[in-house]
Amino acid sequence: MVVLKLDGSALEIKDIKSFLQHENSKIEVTEDAYKRVHASRQIVENIIDNERTIYGITTGFGLFSDVLISKEKTSQLQTNLIRSHAVGVGNYLSENTALLMMVLRLNTMLKGHSGVRTILVDQLKTFINERIIPAIPEQGSLGASGDLAPLSHMALPLTGEGEVLKDGKVTPTIEVLKEKQIEPIELAAKEGLALINGTQAMTAVGVITYIEAEKLMEDSLWISSLTHQSLHGITDAYDEKIHIARGYDEQIYVAKKMREYLKDSKLTTHQGELRVQDAYSLRCIPQVHGASFQTLKYVKEKLEIEMNAANDNPLIFSENEVYSGGNFHGQPIAIAMDLLKIGVAEIANISERRIERLVNPDLNDGLPAFLSPEDGLQSGAMILQYMAASLVSENKTLAHPASVDSIPSSGNQEDHVSMGTIGARHARDIVENVRNVLATELFIALSAVEIRGVDKLSPKTKEKFDEYRKVAAFIDQDRKFSDDIKQLSLALRAIQSI
Repeated sequence: MVVLKLDGSALEIKDIKSFLQHENSKIEVTEDAYKRVHASRQIVENIIDNERTIYGITTGFGLFSDVLISKEKTSQLQTNLIRSHAVGVGNYLSENTALLMMVLRLNTMLKGHSGVRTILVDQLKTFINERIIPAIPEQGSLGASGDLAPLSHMALPLTGEGEVLKDGKVTPTIEVLKEKQIEPIELAAKEGLALINGTQAMTAVGVITYIEAEKLMEDSLWISSLTHQSLHGITDAYDEKIHIARGYDEQIYVAKKMREYLKDSKLTTHQGELRVQDAYSLRCIPQVHGASFQTLKYVKEKLEIEMNAANDNPLIFSENEVYSGGNFHGQPIAIAMDLLKIGVAEIANISERRIERLVNPDLNDGLPAFLSPEDGLQSGAMILQYMAASLVSENKTLAHPASVDSIPSSGNQEDHVSMGTIGARHARDIVENVRNVLATELFIALSAVEIRGVDKLSPKTKEKFDEYRKVAAFIDQDRKFSDDIKQLSLALRAIQSI
């Protein structure tokens, strides 16, 4: 069983990937983290006892930040906050995304700057380990002051309100808590704000999207290697000297992987044998795919910082250092998600061009037109290229940067917002589209290399052929190819339980 230990500072994407891939994984909270939580809570209690004016603890929120709240009403203030802010609409976030939101929100509390009680920490821990998954609508966040709406839907079930996902159905929380004999908690001062003032929705969507994008970019290399062999591609373009001469590490890496995948193939050629040079979609794989790999490095760095960030407000450092700032602002993640969108979308752009070369009789070096088993009578892979082109076109709209937009809110007190959650959701949708495009290229390439002769494949791609031929059969007659694409797309997932 995988046990993820949270301490507020050491969480990495590889930890999240392992946690999500194992159905019975659990989390634990370190003793040092509990001590920090207790110490910060003591400061909050002292603030309330001394009736000090501190934003979100003894005042209202947003434009109401100058409205003082009496000691007797601080608890009601927090409950009202999450009730009123639970205004999300649209489809529900995936169970893994909602689960990860709780993990990330708990992790930021463990830094000891949020002022929550250990009872709230334990309630979150119980929900995570018992897989009590809040039903969280995915639309409604501006990405500052954090992901207020989605995090409110995450927070309500902790108090016995709202809804959770049980067996794929939306169920009143209180029913599930009674069944599991878990008591709802009543929020105390600062705790409602500590639950919802942060970037955990965009970050959770972003982390899962990154994990999937990273795998897709790696998969795109061996898939394109199958296509390369199907088209008798020229290997000289991947010579190490070319890529070292330019100097990009990621480009050098992609060229190296292509050489490894194509080694000892009897289907590849050298320049001048069949043609002098290949089209860009083959010849420039290191340059194009390499540039997309560059985006992963930036995005991973920003996500891992945010996963361990204190993005609450106000932040508590000591008795005399309780500061109201703006760490909830999602701009770093918003820009990272927009960059990821562009990087991943390009993988589908060039993949679709390779698909066209596989099916077009003027470009595919003697393969049957559209890989049709019977010209005219059967269409073969003709409409698969249409579908891929449609997804690529859709990606171009989704790739428009969300972070360049801002609409003022809360009476213009919150006059610049990130739209980071929209960017993360669009990145997620682009990744889904890219996976389907790559699955389509793979499906066609599997049949193309079978026509050429599987025994002529390089050893490394022959292994991939054997693995994925079990998933989708040869195009020997027209059939409902969407089933093949679906199965291949599922097989290409990084986290199978999403």
